[in-house]
Amino acid sequence: MVEVGGVLIIVHIMRIYHFYGYKDLIVACGYLGHVIKNYFLNYYYLENDLTIPLKDGSYTVRNPSRLEWDIPLVDTGGQTMTGGRLLRLREWVGDETFMCTYGDGVADID
Repeated sequence: MVEVGGVLIIVHIMRIYHFYGYKDLIVACGYLGHVIKNYFLNYYYLENDLTIPLKDGSYTVRNPSRLEWDIPLVDTGGQTMTGGRLLRLREWVGDETFMCTYGDGVADID
């Protein structure tokens, strides 16, 4: 959950994929997976402007994000190695061609 420029590395990676047209992403959660889930549960509200009347706690989202991501956050085990994580994602990927990357390095590669 390291940030670069105030944005998590995983989000930088996802934005690169989005730039090239990929919208269906799967995150294999292992160690500290609950932190990743919590972040994405709150992502919409963290990344948008809100108006919150404190008298009742309601809110209005202003200028909402236009990102069209579908993100299954799949528990793959805290001690599971890369191959095991991919195997546990099989039902999500099926027989489609897919790409895989680690969530701790950023590169702008076409």
